[in-house]
Formats: sequence, structure tokens, C-alpha cells
Amino acid sequence: MTTTAPTTPTVNGRVIALAHYAARAVLERVLTRTGNTFHQSVTLRVVAAEDGPVERDKLVADVMGSLKIEESAVRTTIDELVAAKLVKEVPSDGSRLHFTPAGRELYERITAETGEISARIYADIPAEDLATAGRVLTLVTERANAELARA
Repeated sequence: MTTTAPTTPTVNGRVIALAHYAARAVLERVLTRTGNTFHQSVTLRVVAAEDGPVERDKLVADVMGSLKIEESAVRTTIDELVAAKLVKEVPSDGSRLHFTPAGRELYERITAETGEISARIYADIPAEDLATAGRVLTLVTERANAELARA
């Protein structure tokens, strides 16, 4: 009896989805320990990416663009983060938000823990393979976003 080695699948929606959901499940496990949600973690990441306070409307737009969710869901998430005292309004300008010390600490803890896990997940994958995957997934994202813009 002859057996053939399994073939590596080419990139398609299913392969991308399986990778996404596996990675998200890992993140969700980390977030469960902190008592935070996926939407909250994405919102905190956007706040962290800014070099100072972020305009609320820019934060809403960035999170909507990342998660492809409704504006009201993002605003609810921001309200949750404010209520949890993880972000707060700039006193002189309520349209801008920034981290509280607790928010910064939480973001850094989540980032450190997921960074360690990511290092294990990506270990031993050649840099050129990661670069190729990055280019392909960026192109897929651009094209999917263009399709969404047509609707």
C-alpha cells in the first residue's frame, strides 16, 4: 500500500479563517483571565498605537475598520473601558481619550502574555515564509475591504 504525504493547502478563506479562529481562541483565553473582551482588547491596542491621546471619533473609525462592526458597538466598548477606568477623557477636551495607569498596565500585561505565546506559535517559521504570508494576507485584506466598500 502506497501512502502519499498530505499536501499543504493553498491560502483560501477556510485556511485563513482556521488560523484566525485558532489565534483568537488563544487571545480569548488570555482575555478571560483579565476579565476583558476581544473588542476591548482591540480598542486598547488602538489607544496604545497613538502617541498620546486619541480623538474619540478616530478611535471609533479605527476599531470599526479593524473589526467590521457597527459604530454603536464600538461606542459601547469605549464606554465600558471608561467605566472600568482603563481609558479616560482628557480633562480639557472630552473628545480625546488616553490610557489610565490601570489601562496601560492591562494592555502591557496582555501584550506581554500574548507575545510569549506568539513567539512559540511562530517559532521556526522561516522569515521569508512569514514575509510572503504577510504580503498575501495584506493583499487579501485590501481586496476584501475594496469589496466591502462597493456595497
